[in-house]
Amino acid sequence: MPNTNDIWVCHLGLLPYAEATALQETLRARRQAGELPDLLLLLEHPPTYTRGRRSGAQELPFPEDFYAAKGIELHDTDRGGRITYHGPGQLVGYPIMAAPDVIAHVRTMERAIVAALGETGIEAHARPQDGPDYTGVWVEERKIASIGVHVSHGVSTHGFAVNVDDDLKPFSWVVACGLPDVRMTSIALETEGTGESIACFRKRMAHAFCRAHDARQRLVTPSRLGIGQPEAVLA
Repeated sequence: MPNTNDIWVCHLGLLPYAEATALQETLRARRQAGELPDLLLLLEHPPTYTRGRRSGAQELPFPEDFYAAKGIELHDTDRGGRITYHGPGQLVGYPIMAAPDVIAHVRTMERAIVAALGETGIEAHARPQDGPDYTGVWVEERKIASIGVHVSHGVSTHGFAVNVDDDLKPFSWVVACGLPDVRMTSIALETEGTGESIACFRKRMAHAFCRAHDARQRLVTPSRLGIGQPEAVLA
């Protein structure tokens, strides 16, 4: 068994949502079997809406062919939460890790995102006191990061999505997060375009996530997880 004080962090680039879901299921089984330590997958998705377990039909106000014409896929998922949007320029993080306390797992993610955003000069906060529909991270009353997880036999899948420099318009075509009046924002919007690139924020987020879990980050390639490149470990 690898060092349990490590979190293996793997950068996957742009990955279709269905492929990411299948990958998470495979890695979760290996984590449950003790073959892998806690993991954090960092990636982006092509334009995609995902509906969580608490989503309702009213959250998708237009016919599905409207979204298809926009080039946006639609997927139902087993994560908690409601409908959200993923697209290029948004950093998605999927922790596949031991999570005996689901609420603590979510709160730790929120703290890590707040810390990473703080390092970019953005003052953000979580809103646990406002109920489950307000899970995530906010800048004043604007939502900058969404969270939704699933835990099976003590191991988590799904996770968080932080808007870095993505197109926010698709959020307006659904009832994002189940909140009719929600206003989404991004690092680019909050910094008037002077914020860092997604590649820079990805590194910052990985460090903040590992710090929040009192763990050491170990960067690994996809092949180290058995996902198909010549095996190598990144420094």
